[in-house]
Amino acid sequence: MVAELNDRTTVRLAPAYRLQWEEAQQVYVLLYPEGMVTLNASASDILKLCNGQSLRDIVAELRRCYPGASLETDVIEFLKAALDEGWIHLT
Repeated sequence: MVAELNDRTTVRLAPAYRLQWEEAQQVYVLLYPEGMVTLNASASDILKLCNGQSLRDIVAELRRCYPGASLETDVIEFLKAALDEGWIHLT
């Protein structure tokens, strides 16, 4: 991992990836040169916010969308997995 994942870490989709709504399937997908990943609602909600925002801001925005949910740990775990897959990069 190039940067450490903490509250101030900013997160972006990796350059080769694009998040897109697939009308026919009624889901968001992550497109990349070799293929496509179909995302569940939680994954797409998180990845939509990976546009240079900090982890703190991503969690705050998701808390506004899902009040009362305890989600910070889940968001961090998802972002770690997305980083391992190469979907995102940290700055």
